[in-house]
Amino acid sequence: MECISVRDLVKRYGDTIALNGVSFKIMCGEKWALLGPNGAGKSTTLKILAGLIKPDAGEVKIKGDDPTSLSSKRRIGYLPEDADPFPALSVEDNLRFMMVLRGIKDEKRLEYLIEVLELDKFRKYKAAELSRGNKQKLAIAMTILHSPEILLLDEPLNYLDIPTQDLVIDLFQSLRDSTFIVSTHIMSVANKLTDKAMVLSNGALKWMGDFEELKGMGESIEKVVAKLIKGG
Repeated sequence: MECISVRDLVKRYGDTIALNGVSFKIMCGEKWALLGPNGAGKSTTLKILAGLIKPDAGEVKIKGDDPTSLSSKRRIGYLPEDADPFPALSVEDNLRFMMVLRGIKDEKRLEYLIEVLELDKFRKYKAAELSRGNKQKLAIAMTILHSPEILLLDEPLNYLDIPTQDLVIDLFQSLRDSTFIVSTHIMSVANKLTDKAMVLSNGALKWMGDFEELKGMGESIEKVVAKLIKGG
């Protein structure tokens, strides 16, 4: 089944064209990396898919629905780059607020995420009092609290040390049935969380395919992606 459909997507910020006729389709259960340099249009694409901003032209469907619809909001978990939980709420209250918004009754899910993300000793801390790494862990917990069908992750391992990165990768990998789009600069992370890749550059889609195809192009993935970005 088709989970995400994007056709001829255009988005401008003043005179800057962030997206210029981007089209792609993602089937349910697929796991895609969104690769490209800064300013390529990656974050803009995720924000449009999450229903946070509207395109200037083109069409986006989430399982056939508009991304701004309530049905799409229920399906999606979106982690923005530099996510910032509600600063005046505690770790626990941030999660409880999300439980109310998402209609979640199961306390076990909240306790599981607090435990697995090693946030228990910070549960009464206000988000504003947390280190940047612990804020990121809290934001991740808030994003996946409802076990979303579709995960849109923008640089999900920002601010995390290496042991915590491994922990978070394992947590994302446990969501086996979810559809992923992961924007990241780190090829090893993309390779662990996804098995397909899209390459964006200057607002245009340069390449789509399996990671195995990238690996088979005779050079490191980083060099292959750099060539694709440059149009090679």
